[in-house]
Amino acid sequence: MNTQNTMHYTHNYLINPANPITVNLIGAGGTGSRMLTELARMNHSLIALGHVGLQVNLFDDDVVTNANQGRQLFADAEVGLPKAVALINRTNRFFGTNWKAVIEQFSTANLKSLPNRGRSNLYVSCVDTISARFDVADFLLNCNANSDFERTKSLYWLDLGNAQNTGQAILSTISEIQQPDSKLYNTVSSLPMVTDEFKELLQAQSDNNEPSCSLAEALEKQDLFINATLASMGASLLWKLFREGMTAHRGFFLNLGNFKTEPIMVG
Repeated sequence: MNTQNTMHYTHNYLINPANPITVNLIGAGGTGSRMLTELARMNHSLIALGHVGLQVNLFDDDVVTNANQGRQLFADAEVGLPKAVALINRTNRFFGTNWKAVIEQFSTANLKSLPNRGRSNLYVSCVDTISARFDVADFLLNCNANSDFERTKSLYWLDLGNAQNTGQAILSTISEIQQPDSKLYNTVSSLPMVTDEFKELLQAQSDNNEPSCSLAEALEKQDLFINATLASMGASLLWKLFREGMTAHRGFFLNLGNFKTEPIMVG
């Protein structure tokens, strides 16, 4: 298959929804906090263009510490508050949204206590551990079992992860997306999950999610601008789904150390 002519067409519900697109943003750390702002900007722009916009739930059970300041945008007055609450309150006040903070982990172990039992149209995961990523994947494999309506159907998963100077974003379909007949492109209805495509590579890594005691220590783990760059580029991939109705890319690898980006093609 010629990757130059391969395309994935966006599910029509994202483009012409009857209700706001529901988004579960999982993780309010360095990347997740930045992604929330990008989603708010996207929501504002979509509404200005006649779309009904987004409704976001932010999941995180962590609290703001002094070590979070600087690399993440938290004020002195927010230290000690739940991250999700601090970020959602600020976003709602600034953009006039009515988004929700969920002070719990997004986990298959506590789905009964999560809004809509964890179900949404779009999932964006910004998690620190490999086990959390596989747990999200386990949920998504079964989330459409009792969903008969488009407004409750789970469609896409964007996973973002990073090390100190490198990162990646992988867009997946949760189930097959029906594609239109096209004479111009070879259409692709299913985009693989990161936990399937890179399963062995992920399993070979070890989880290390110990909290940092200072900003200096935090910057040894993740450089100052890797999260913001990753979130902005990941949001751009989602924006393409909404605005162009198609994408030839399903992600990218980023190396901020040498300023290189490698796209991941659909085909």
